[in-house]
Amino acid sequence: MHTSQARLIHTKGAGSATLQRLVAHFGSLQTALQASPDSLNRAAGKNIADKIPRSDDPQVRRTLEWLSQPENGLLTCDSSDYPSLLRECDSPPAALFYTGDISLLKQPLLAIVGSRTPTRGGTQNAHDFSADLAARGLGIVSGLAAGIDAAAHRGALDADGITIAVTGTGPDRVYPAGNHALAVEIAARGLIITEHPPGTQAHPGHFPRRNRIIAALALGILVVEAAEKSGSLITARLGSEAGREVFAIPGSIHNALTKGTHKLIRQGAKLVENAADILEELAPLLAQARSDVNSDRIDSKADKSLPDPEYEALLDLIAHDPVSVDKLIQKTGLTAEVVSSMLLLLELNGHVESLPGNCYCRIASSPN
Repeated sequence: MHTSQARLIHTKGAGSATLQRLVAHFGSLQTALQASPDSLNRAAGKNIADKIPRSDDPQVRRTLEWLSQPENGLLTCDSSDYPSLLRECDSPPAALFYTGDISLLKQPLLAIVGSRTPTRGGTQNAHDFSADLAARGLGIVSGLAAGIDAAAHRGALDADGITIAVTGTGPDRVYPAGNHALAVEIAARGLIITEHPPGTQAHPGHFPRRNRIIAALALGILVVEAAEKSGSLITARLGSEAGREVFAIPGSIHNALTKGTHKLIRQGAKLVENAADILEELAPLLAQARSDVNSDRIDSKADKSLPDPEYEALLDLIAHDPVSVDKLIQKTGLTAEVVSSMLLLLELNGHVESLPGNCYCRIASSPN
């Protein structure tokens, strides 16, 4: 099934831009490979037909062997499941190798990034912000790096929320090696994605390109701690250029790891002190994502109406007395991820209030 795609992905000189051109011309990578050499070269804008490896090429075989594992998959740009936000980024990847639940890419996401060598306070902030936001149904995406990235992933997992790791290596590699156990847990409970085929080792040039994917997938980017020349600032810049919201946590003027975050704040990033600051700013975007409204303009205020009957049914199950999320999951028959995400929108739109103990209650002024 993946043989045609794997052969084109491993074609020398056929990067993401070339593969995107082939898809635009032929409709799919599989159809492109069935075209004549002349047609293929014209569509690609270069001579690639005689560079396409055979099915028994060692790299192709390695990729196909990895894809044969039930937990692994390949998402190409000709798929209807390819994230729309990612299509809009600069040089979108033609293919994503993944391990885990690929449907999580459809959830609203926040990127949390920062220093690989954070302070203890920075690590705690990354974990706590992530846990709070994930518990409210906002997925957390980061780069599986040491430091802030790892703390953000861990916070989401600890809150039984969604987390997605975008890596700069092949899907069969973990960098740094110290995050191997974390990667295994993310793959089992979340999602790991990369544009690099199996066998690809870590390389300095891979990580800035990884950052563009992180920025593109998220509705906003939170920078926890970052030095003046941190790679996290690249992610923030890419996000800002793509119209994403950028958030930064301030710190001591004597801490070198706050120089970058303070710079972002001076440039217009929103200073945040708690998760509510982020949710308030993202409310219109979250409402839009949840109601699947395709519009070039985002309203300045969240829509207070309920998006569809499924939300009304969930609201009907919530009384003015506290009810646990577990009870709502049991009554609705929906997954934990779906219920948490729906509760987030209901809370943002003023219908329900979150309470300690992972409980919710209906706000008195909410319409019946």
